[in-house]
Amino acid sequence: KPLIILYNTLKTQKMLIKILDNFFKFFKVLVQEIGIVKKKVICNNDLRSVFTSYIVAFSASLLASGSGYVGPFNTDTPLRFTHVVTNIGSAYNPNTGFFIAPLRGAYHFEFYIGAHGDASHATCAVLVKNGEQVFMAWEQQPSYYGSSSNGVTLLLAVGEVVFLRLCVNTRIYDNENHLSTFSGHLLFTM
Repeated sequence: KPLIILYNTLKTQKMLIKILDNFFKFFKVLVQEIGIVKKKVICNNDLRSVFTSYIVAFSASLLASGSGYVGPFNTDTPLRFTHVVTNIGSAYNPNTGFFIAPLRGAYHFEFYIGAHGDASHATCAVLVKNGEQVFMAWEQQPSYYGSSSNGVTLLLAVGEVVFLRLCVNTRIYDNENHLSTFSGHLLFTM
């Protein structure tokens, strides 16, 4: 009888050792899986920060409030679009009206200008890249309201400047409906 008890005790201990061994194997696999998941989370967070650092977009209208004209002036004059709706990446400066490219890439710009009934003064704005005229929008509206617009995709290097310039002896109209706007965004980096 003592041998049977001893045999059963050894058999139980072997089963317990086998169970513990399986538990430790399972635990080891679980720890490895947790490490893989943790690495994936860290990797996804790194990717998120990489992609969000490439987001650049702005949109602004000429007047922050009210209605009125800018111009005419006896010289070409940079326009400041002061009612900023969006400025992701902070590349547009409403104090200067300048967009300064934070990344090398292709950017798309659009601008809309309002003309409000004046036979003696047209409405004209020029999109300028680094001091050089790129595209123009022009409207002559002797009465009532008119508008003009244009857009362009430009390859910009870091630090290059894009802005709108009011043409000499012209004026631009805006009101609380935000009729005169300037917008741009990064399409892709290069």
